[in-house]
Amino acid sequence: MSNDSNTIPEVLEKDAVAGVAPEATPEATRDTRGKNSRPKRGDRKPTRAPRVKPEFDQRIIDIRRVTRVSSGGRRFSFSVALVVGNKKGSVGIATGKASDTALAIEKAYKAAKKQARPLNLTKNLSIPHSVYAKFKSARVEIIPAKGRGIVSGSAARDVIELAGIKDVNSKLRSPTKNKLNIARATILALSSLKKSR
Repeated sequence: MSNDSNTIPEVLEKDAVAGVAPEATPEATRDTRGKNSRPKRGDRKPTRAPRVKPEFDQRIIDIRRVTRVSSGGRRFSFSVALVVGNKKGSVGIATGKASDTALAIEKAYKAAKKQARPLNLTKNLSIPHSVYAKFKSARVEIIPAKGRGIVSGSAARDVIELAGIKDVNSKLRSPTKNKLNIARATILALSSLKKSR
């Protein structure tokens, strides 16, 4: 070994003073994460395309477990009542029935999209005049109320919100609490709207 005055630590010290970056040593360039480590969650690139937002929003108004009695015993299935709307004046309602709730919801969503109908609303997404409708024992009255927002309850509120209607007051004038019939009466009332001049 030579007794040089320019040993490695001194050379590194001189380079640091002179502003020269020291050469990378094999230890410094080695990946410290190890062989089998994965990149962190933030470093990963998304592999899937972003999920496209559906045209219609949905809201479940009722889920029932229904039973069919056969010779082999009881068979259970689920019945789902669902309202869909695009919040731009189009709304629909349907039911779906299947052995699994997810499948029943999917069936109801597809059927409700087919039944969705556009409504005759004003420019500011309100109703031009008061309407009344009766479906079975459900009776609904909807009145325009400027600057009041949505004053409504039960399934009628879900239908009005998903249709995108603003500034209305609805009144349920029926003895029934059946949400499906109330929602159908609301859609019937809204579909009887005449075009505003």
